[in-house]
Amino acid sequence: MTDGIEAVLFDIDGTLLVTGGAGAVAWQRAFREMHGIEANIDEHTQAGMTDPEIAAIVFREVIGREGTPAERAEAIAGYLSQLQRAVEESQGYRVMPGIEQLLPRLAESGVLLGIVTGNIEAAAQIKLARGDLNRYFTFGGYGSDSSQRTELTRKAIDRGGEVRGKALDPATTIAVGDTPRDVVAGHGAGIKVVGVATGNYSVDELEEAEADWAIADVRSGFPA
Repeated sequence: MTDGIEAVLFDIDGTLLVTGGAGAVAWQRAFREMHGIEANIDEHTQAGMTDPEIAAIVFREVIGREGTPAERAEAIAGYLSQLQRAVEESQGYRVMPGIEQLLPRLAESGVLLGIVTGNIEAAAQIKLARGDLNRYFTFGGYGSDSSQRTELTRKAIDRGGEVRGKALDPATTIAVGDTPRDVVAGHGAGIKVVGVATGNYSVDELEEAEADWAIADVRSGFPA
């Protein structure tokens, strides 16, 4: 264990890695194939949204109506069917600075590592696999658990307790994310949050969002 931290929950996009736009490409291909429309995901969504939120927003703002639960589920399935190829083809995929050094260090020191992400679980595994990062994570909370980030963060904490064999202590569990949504979700679930300015938000913006630590990247200032 490092500095009293027993578990660290990592966001994926903008925190562990960037896919170089592969997610947006997969959504665009899915909606073009299923509904014959061009859906520019970046125009209608913000970083930190969950996959179920994205599907609902595209129906509302691009198609112009509320999609039924079955239609939204079908859209997510279509996205997932396109994602593997989009990630493999992406020339902009990269693991964020310091991550490939931090994860083994934490794992070797006995810190439990989990995922907390708006991605549905299958999408999360596809994104992690290209960077060979999924081997570090034994549990997580995903967009397939809830469309609300606070709830999926709670789910991750519960699952971490199952892996540990006892409930995780919120005082020794932290989350790491690159958006104010990550900060709000972690605090809503009762844990502290490291804000990393490796996505679309600066250190100052993450401090304004009341991240407990706001750092440029995990190479310096990481609390564990």
